[in-house]
Amino acid sequence: MEEYHRPCDECIDGVLGGEDYNQNNINQWTASIVEQSLAHLVKLGKAYKYIVTCAVVQRSPYGFHTASSCFWDTTSDGTCTVRWENRTMNCIVNVFAIAIVL
Repeated sequence: MEEYHRPCDECIDGVLGGEDYNQNNINQWTASIVEQSLAHLVKLGKAYKYIVTCAVVQRSPYGFHTASSCFWDTTSDGTCTVRWENRTMNCIVNVFAIAIVL
């Protein structure tokens, strides 16, 4: 699932690059990141259903932790987590790809 890492990283950087954390922009930023990431994934033309999640949090000395678990076919389905940060915020994007069986 590493081929999903670069498109998502580019979407995050395009939306958050050069920005400082501002809670008033979080809804817009996260919506843009998931919509753009999903559009890039669909353009790959693979027979998958995708789920994309995004969390943006203000950097703090307390850290930020996330976890996920899936019950699926590990031979065809997969996940990719993209971590991005700057001096004021952290962003985590998760992509879940579920194969479409035709």
